[in-house]
Amino acid sequence: MASGSRRGRRALAAAALVLGGLASAALLRPADPAASAEVAVVGRGTVEDTVTALGKIQPRAYVDVGAQVSGQLTRLHVTVGQMVREGDLLAEIDPALQQAKVEAGRAERARLTALLAEQRARADFAEAQLARQAALRRSGSGRGEAYDQARMEARIAAAQVEATQAQIRQTDSTLQADEAQLGYTRIYAPMSGTLIAVDARQGQTINSAYEAPVLMRIADLSVMTVWTQVSEADVTRLTDGMPLYFTTLGHPGRRWTARLHEILPAPPKPPATGNGGGSSQSGGGGAANSVVLYTALFEIANDRGELRPDMTAQVFFVAAAAKDAVTVPVAALNPADTAMERYRVTLIGSGGTIETREVRVGVRDRFNAQILEGLAEGERIVVGWKTDDGRPPKIGFRL
Repeated sequence: MASGSRRGRRALAAAALVLGGLASAALLRPADPAASAEVAVVGRGTVEDTVTALGKIQPRAYVDVGAQVSGQLTRLHVTVGQMVREGDLLAEIDPALQQAKVEAGRAERARLTALLAEQRARADFAEAQLARQAALRRSGSGRGEAYDQARMEARIAAAQVEATQAQIRQTDSTLQADEAQLGYTRIYAPMSGTLIAVDARQGQTINSAYEAPVLMRIADLSVMTVWTQVSEADVTRLTDGMPLYFTTLGHPGRRWTARLHEILPAPPKPPATGNGGGSSQSGGGGAANSVVLYTALFEIANDRGELRPDMTAQVFFVAAAAKDAVTVPVAALNPADTAMERYRVTLIGSGGTIETREVRVGVRDRFNAQILEGLAEGERIVVGWKTDDGRPPKIGFRL
């Protein structure tokens, strides 16, 4: 009996193995007999795991040149696109009003200087009178009232000298400010660079009473900064110094490479809104339904001048990359143990045989995956099934 029981168990085990093999074969083919496999060949290439974002290209260094005095713009010495050097004369504003103030200040100072000379002479005379009255008083021949009068006049004369000296200092201060205002009628370049915008026109009236109007912008175009907007879902994948590349609409076949320089700690503030003059601002990036975007910055040399302000950049931050790697389409992968990056693929042998194999996956993007082990270049794998008329096969299995 025991021997028969053992033979029965062996028979059941053999039957289970056969059924398991048949089931595995059935899983490899769809139920539709007209279905055929879509086959891809295991290749070799580069796979990059990237974070994509859009950015705006801006000059790293620029300055807005404004007017600090009001008046008519009488001369404009530059045009858009012109190269200027620091200290070059850019524009001139009618100096008549400021010149008149300076001349009035100088005249007032001259008057006060003359008045000071007169008052000093009076002070010297008063001191001499006081000395004579003091001598007479000591000899007993002078009157006390005359001495007191001389002392009072000497003190008044000295005070008048001090008051005029203070007026001269005040006039000098006002004159210095007026001369500075006169100097502001001639506008010079504060830095070397290219004029990328000129908003002023010769002959227009400049009003700087409330704020300095911007006349033009000078930028150094030799180094550009790309301001990239990255979603909050992707910003945690970025790190300072990580490699990246970008393309522009004007040069679709050209790649510029750089490294991430900085991620600003907070998203830009939304525009102020409100009712009845009130406002509502949020430091979290806007309303609840809006997309929160963080700003990532990097710099790129622009020696050839191919990059221009306000160009749009398609930026790819490279989180991981595998070069000269064995690659397969992502569609060929079926989950096995995703925690260990292990997947199953279906292979077609040279004789048309079909088998499954477990592989280990490395870097992957939306279309391709790096195979670390389990496949060799040139092997054929199934990426899907289709019928002759292009329809998806029916769900089910066949042997």
